[in-house]
Amino acid sequence: MKKLVAEFKEFIMRGNVLDMAVGVIIATAFGKITTSLVNDIFMPLISWIFGARDMTALNVIVRPAEVDAAGEVVKEAITLGFGTFVATVIDFVLVALVVFAIVKSFNKAHELAKKKEEEAPAEEPAPPEPTKEELLLTEIRDLLKKQ
Repeated sequence: MKKLVAEFKEFIMRGNVLDMAVGVIIATAFGKITTSLVNDIFMPLISWIFGARDMTALNVIVRPAEVDAAGEVVKEAITLGFGTFVATVIDFVLVALVVFAIVKSFNKAHELAKKKEEEAPAEEPAPPEPTKEELLLTEIRDLLKKQ
């Protein structure tokens, strides 16, 4: 049992697992933001354009409900709820647009960083230190010049 716990602890403490967990948490929060944007901002505008009070009320009735003389529903109505579908599509498009913008800005930043590296003048390597033979030959030359 201790070995299993130790393995689990090692697995959880890996960096990529923690990064993934942070990504999932941020994605969940971002999903709430986009859902609110769609439901609270865009859907009222679209509902206003279509003249409906609520976007989910925008349905096409394929077959109306059948009601008996007592007022009980015998057969349920068949409706196409395109209002909810439109809200979901707008939500998806917004998320895709934001992800596209993030990836595009990341790629642009990566290109700029790469361009800076290429443009930076490479430092010329320092001349190599003279070897012992060269130093000795220089000394001999200097002594010969003196004589």
